[in-house]
Amino acid sequence: MTIWIFFKLIGSLALLMYGMKSMSESLQKMAGSQLRHVLGAMTTNRFTGMLTGMFVTASVQSSTATTVMTVSFVNAGLLTLAQAISIIMGANIGTTLTAWIMSAGFSFNITDFVYPAFVVALLLIYTKKRKVGGDFLFGIAFMFLGLGTLRQTGIDMDLGNNEAVLNFFSSFDPNSFTTTLLFLILGGVLTMSVQSSAAVMAITMILCSTGVLPIYQGIALVMGENIGTTVTSNVAALTANAQARRAALAHMLFNIFGVIWVLIVFRPFVNMVCGLVGYDVTMTKDTVSGTEFMANVAKLSFVLAAFHTCFNLINTTILIWFIPQFEKIVCHIIKSRKNDEEEEFRLHFITGGIMQTPELAVLEAQKEITLFAQRIQRMFGMVRELIPIKDASDFAKRFARIEKYEGISDNMEVEIAKYLDHVSNNHLSDETKAKIRAMLREISEIESIGDSCYNMARSLNRKMNGKEDFTKQQYTHISQMMSLTDNALLEMNQLMEGRKGDVDVNRSFNIENEINNFRNQLRTQNINDIENQVYSYSLGTMYMDIIAECEKLGDYVVNVVEAHMGVKQKEA
Repeated sequence: MTIWIFFKLIGSLALLMYGMKSMSESLQKMAGSQLRHVLGAMTTNRFTGMLTGMFVTASVQSSTATTVMTVSFVNAGLLTLAQAISIIMGANIGTTLTAWIMSAGFSFNITDFVYPAFVVALLLIYTKKRKVGGDFLFGIAFMFLGLGTLRQTGIDMDLGNNEAVLNFFSSFDPNSFTTTLLFLILGGVLTMSVQSSAAVMAITMILCSTGVLPIYQGIALVMGENIGTTVTSNVAALTANAQARRAALAHMLFNIFGVIWVLIVFRPFVNMVCGLVGYDVTMTKDTVSGTEFMANVAKLSFVLAAFHTCFNLINTTILIWFIPQFEKIVCHIIKSRKNDEEEEFRLHFITGGIMQTPELAVLEAQKEITLFAQRIQRMFGMVRELIPIKDASDFAKRFARIEKYEGISDNMEVEIAKYLDHVSNNHLSDETKAKIRAMLREISEIESIGDSCYNMARSLNRKMNGKEDFTKQQYTHISQMMSLTDNALLEMNQLMEGRKGDVDVNRSFNIENEINNFRNQLRTQNINDIENQVYSYSLGTMYMDIIAECEKLGDYVVNVVEAHMGVKQKEA
């Protein structure tokens, strides 16, 4: 029987965690773009930033999702780190709504109401337009079913009359500061282990509401949960960039500061929260009847929720005035990389450690593709710099750099494609699926631009190792063609960085026509110059290889523009 109750406890926790995850993801699908707009627009100062974080987190029931969105905006330069810290502070307040929902679930039997919700959710899922709403309702139903089952499991376990459990908790001195620290650490370790502060909060509520765990130890567990959940996000951010790690560290320091000041005024503060809820801390089994004692104990789940809210409200009220100092501290602890990041392969916006919803993942991937396009234009600039170089060692050094960039280009295409492929395995809207198809085409064409740049560099390398040099006229024509090609790349990057409505696509098409016409003109002239023995056939071949690669590059640029703008691919 004991094993059955144990599995029932674990299963109900799993239901609770799955329900919260499903509910959160559904809400983000329903309002993903609007939430991103809110985060980007409503952060004019630290107070609006805090309110925004609180509102968004309360809406999606996930402080992690809010933090991920915030970090993505910091990376894109839409938010400063200071604004991000204020949003994360607000997210801490918004996430306390979860504790109130759970305390309500523990106060009465909610399971009778969830079964009709399952029926409605199932009907909604089979209607295409309401599918996300059905997922959301399923999430809520699973969450409350988990809470109701947990509540009943706590009653079935009859922990209040279990001598072994009572003796275990009574072995700790409730007045000892060491006991408080021990339970604080235990709460942190449990949260890190299960990676869900909600699950540990549910266990704490079971223990407190059955009269087994004294409120002071229960509060200590909640404080540990606050730190444990930030450790998880810091571990996840280890593979991310500096700004992501700074935001995660700010979250941890925020909660650690709160725990420190609460420990200083621990008993008076807990007693104040108990007074607000109407819980009598002096009441014991021996002084009152069993019914009266259990009625008092039933308020403990609300005490835990109230403490969680008061803790984060007061902590934010204190620290919101010191955000600039917080920013300096995290920037001092986590310094930016000093090496030239352009000379190594490292994705900036796509990170494997932080879990994201598909809508956010597509946003991150688009930023990475924009950066990819900018790197390719820099690679083309390196090729142009090769042309006037006569010194062999200087040429070899610069050619090696272009080779390295070609490797970076190949790696970026593969990694972004893998990421988009992983995202496409989720349930996506038709619009998002179309975006991913377009993005896959973009990265393929951008990588082809990198190949053209490398081919031009190889042609110049062959010329450098040969005995002949281009004529003055050939150098002039190559320079003119590369200038046109650079304009095409510049136009492409401006388009990818800006809004679709602000860009005239015809400019890219016009530049491509100029490149094609100039290539045709130079091809005819090259044949005449070879026949007139102005230069050799082999030199003319290397010369036209460079011109032809510029023309190919122009075609690839137009393909990127078409994919990004959603223009139908032209007939070959």
